[in-house]
Amino acid sequence: MRQVRRNTSQAKSTGFRVFAIILSILLVALSLFAIYELLTLNIFVSQITYSICAILVVLDILLISMLFFLTKRQAGKIWISILTVAVIACMGVGGFYVSKATGLLETVTKMDETSQTLVEAIALKDSPLTDEKSLEGKKVGILKSVARNDTDQLIGVLTSNNISFTSEEYDGILDLVTAFYDKKVDAIILPAAYRGQIADLDDERFKNFYDDTKVIFSATFAKKNVNTTNAVNDILTTPFNVLISGTDSRNGFGEIARSDVNMIATVNPKTHVVLLTSIPRDYYVETACPAELGCAAGQLDKLTHTGLHGTETTKATLEKLLGININYTMKVNFSSVINLVDALGGIDVTVAPGYAVPAFYTDERYGVTEGVNHLNGEQALAFSRERYAYQEGDRQRVKNQQQVLMAVAKKALSPSIITSYPSLMDALSGAFQTDMSETEIKALIQAQISDGKDWDFLTYSLDGSGSTEYCAELGNKAYVMIPNYETVATAKDRIEGVIEGKSAEEIDSTYGDASSVENQTENAGQQQPQEETPAEDPGTTDPGYTDPDPGYTDPGYDDPGTTDPGYTDPGYTDPGYTDPVPPVSNDPVPVPTPDPEPVPAPDTPGVPVV
Repeated sequence: MRQVRRNTSQAKSTGFRVFAIILSILLVALSLFAIYELLTLNIFVSQITYSICAILVVLDILLISMLFFLTKRQAGKIWISILTVAVIACMGVGGFYVSKATGLLETVTKMDETSQTLVEAIALKDSPLTDEKSLEGKKVGILKSVARNDTDQLIGVLTSNNISFTSEEYDGILDLVTAFYDKKVDAIILPAAYRGQIADLDDERFKNFYDDTKVIFSATFAKKNVNTTNAVNDILTTPFNVLISGTDSRNGFGEIARSDVNMIATVNPKTHVVLLTSIPRDYYVETACPAELGCAAGQLDKLTHTGLHGTETTKATLEKLLGININYTMKVNFSSVINLVDALGGIDVTVAPGYAVPAFYTDERYGVTEGVNHLNGEQALAFSRERYAYQEGDRQRVKNQQQVLMAVAKKALSPSIITSYPSLMDALSGAFQTDMSETEIKALIQAQISDGKDWDFLTYSLDGSGSTEYCAELGNKAYVMIPNYETVATAKDRIEGVIEGKSAEEIDSTYGDASSVENQTENAGQQQPQEETPAEDPGTTDPGYTDPDPGYTDPGYDDPGTTDPGYTDPGYTDPGYTDPVPPVSNDPVPVPTPDPEPVPAPDTPGVPVV
């Protein structure tokens, strides 16, 4: 009997030893995984990183020793086993979380080497044309100079397929589309990104362009991106400017599209001051770009149209407007707000009395009430894009954006985020791209963790007045915002103030002199064709007008800059003015709010990327 008990005891001891070996292997493997990811992430100062690694090693030694040498009784073995399993689980989860952060930094700092341009051959829906072969012997309308490189590439593909047709050139999009609807041409060739330009045209006839047409052939062409990053020598001591650009594309950062949100973040890492300067999408500016990008350099156009030639064109244009150097760029994805907010489990925003909206114009499914509102991703995007429902128009939209970003930041920094951490990392990885290096971002994070100093966030927005002017990319007149050069001068002086290391209070009280800024609109009369008939501004003169794209002009908004010549906007030019609507100040980067993209065209035959 004793022998049986002895054998049973030895069997149990051998079984526990095997179990202890398995636990030890798992513990060491996951500890090494966590240490490797921690060293790879490298966002802590060396002393902290090495201390954490040392603690993990000592913990492993203690647990393994207790498993093999300090557990004689059955109860002790059970407790040490439970403790070891718990530590193994923590090592695994911790290593996984750190790896997600490492992967995020690798993803957002990997800029696309090429941009994709989709070019389409378009026919009217009732046309007998069905595919590229049906273009044989037909008359096809094309733009004479605008987007001509893209047009010629598609023509080249058709020609290589032995399809011949007659090309009819038109100076601008209005002339091209008019001839198309009048059936003077059988089809037209146009880059898909330029479909949004048709929505800019003040002509009800083309309001349903997407429903009236069909794509009979398309091809995607890759173009190598031009990168003009002007990195600073030391990211921890040298102030820098970052262009934040949000496009109206839903198909990733590689797709060429209009730049609908444009902001410059000026950062001084020594004074911990950040200035966010917003520039309206319809700002009427002189286009500038590297020669190889083929933009309408030196001509006047909406700022949003510069995005059609890539972020570098938007960057060069804003550098010329403000007389500054932009060091880095950040591209923001259209759907990032939805993904971020949903990953956080929703956010809470507070709506002031008098600012409730039963149904947003941007999305009638949603609205907000006075007081605290819990918003999901779709609701947050609609709230941050809304402008029609407010008398203040764009000004209130900016405040809504700031509220959304504050709520996102508050939720992201709360302890409850630990349960949503993986999904948050995934959402962030698709939210933005930047040409700031991974090393520079890690250095900034490491410095912030080390000193923990708070940052002062300042905001400023350029202003102007509505007008209807000739736009180079359209080849026709459209609604624009003529810059208020006092706000341009103020923006430039405030940016320079941050660079020079002035305090937040000094910067916030700085106002510029309009006479110090080159007036880029002086050549507007020389640029526009004399035969053009002035178009009506849909946002100010036609109360019955329905804007096909709510992001452009507000039919119900009375722009004080255009209706009262003697008006002085107190929000920008009167330092003593007190805003009756409680302002949102010291907020993080406003949420990009690109204009809603029209319903995509139906799937059509195409060719692989060239």
